[in-house]
Amino acid sequence: MTNLQRVANEIKDIGLYDLILQDVQKIAGKKKLTTQEILEIMDKNPQILEEYKQVNVEYNLSNIHIDKIENSKINEEHHKDIEKINKNLKEIKEIEKYTLDFEHSSTLVIIFSIEFFVLFSVQYFIVLLNLKEYQLWIYGLFASSILFAWMYANKQRKLYALNSKKFDLLYKETKDLLDDLEKKEIIKRDEIYEESSQEHV
Repeated sequence: MTNLQRVANEIKDIGLYDLILQDVQKIAGKKKLTTQEILEIMDKNPQILEEYKQVNVEYNLSNIHIDKIENSKINEEHHKDIEKINKNLKEIKEIEKYTLDFEHSSTLVIIFSIEFFVLFSVQYFIVLLNLKEYQLWIYGLFASSILFAWMYANKQRKLYALNSKKFDLLYKETKDLLDDLEKKEIIKRDEIYEESSQEHV
């Protein structure tokens, strides 16, 4: 459900993917590349597409390049399938961020940032405000915050695992439905792909 033509265009033209472009240039052995050449390199080096998808998830951009499918031009007998696909696409995009490894997620970064701030505050209260007589209470508060952060991180780790599994199941179901409709010539994949992302504009 990822538009490879769009991937190649974005790698070539959008600065967010400069590191990926550099990898492609190393493989090609030259700096100037056409979109078609990038597509050919992607076909022989699947890790390029995986790098692209990883960058998108890290920056909260979707790798699902299909928007809501209009069923007005589709036979009524297939409307239920289209509605199911649209429902799945909406849910897939909402939980796509959970496909990122929790250890590399922004959630974990935020947890560590808060704990760093709490530690800095502890040192500030004890040393700069000369509150040494209260240091046991202050360190106790810090220890409590570490426990809370650990419990919250564990909860989020489980949520990531659960939604990642759910994503995989919904992705497969949706792709199978799309493949079936395309095989029956009800839809054409090229016609339902989004050619570009508004998020890059």
